[in-house]
Amino acid sequence: MLILKEQEKMEAFPPNFPDPDRSAAAEAELNQAAPVPTPVPSRKAGGVGLWLRDLLVSAAASIFIITFLYQPVRVEGTSMLPRLEDQDRLFINKFVYHIASIERSDVVVFHYPRDPEKSYIKRVIALPGDRLWIDHGVVWLNGKPQIEMYVPEKYRDIRSMAEIVVPEDTYFMMGDHRSISSDSREFGPVERSLVYGKAVFVYWPTRDAGVVR
Repeated sequence: MLILKEQEKMEAFPPNFPDPDRSAAAEAELNQAAPVPTPVPSRKAGGVGLWLRDLLVSAAASIFIITFLYQPVRVEGTSMLPRLEDQDRLFINKFVYHIASIERSDVVVFHYPRDPEKSYIKRVIALPGDRLWIDHGVVWLNGKPQIEMYVPEKYRDIRSMAEIVVPEDTYFMMGDHRSISSDSREFGPVERSLVYGKAVFVYWPTRDAGVVR
């Protein structure tokens, strides 16, 4: 009878033969220690996405500004010399008069009362309720002669106009080049509903660029 010693029983597999249990455990540990790598998003793809997002935001902001706030316009004519020249490009603020009042000396854009298809740009001289008359080119407002620094001597004229009281919800407009301007001296005060913007900034040509005052 062959009797196996305890050690011989434990060494049932030859020394160099792999133990199946130990191999399975080691394989399981390897599988746990090697996680599947997470794909890294492409920087290039992310950059394109950000660029497209910024482009869309900029386009939306531009549309909003042009539609509701500012609008580029072109001056045609010389009635607002010396500040505004023929073919000057400027921005008008279309929103400001929804929250603020029209003031004297504002340069505004309005629909021509005799032909609303056309637009005029003039300076506000008198407000509703003001008493106004013109004496040989000098504008009198509520009993006081006006000092108009924006009208150089060579652009003045000697026309006179009888006293009027500017009607409610209307404004008396005049061009700075008084000797050639067609304005409220001819077509009367302009209704508030026809005024749609305030001239704020000339952007072209660069020699004329600046705030409109």
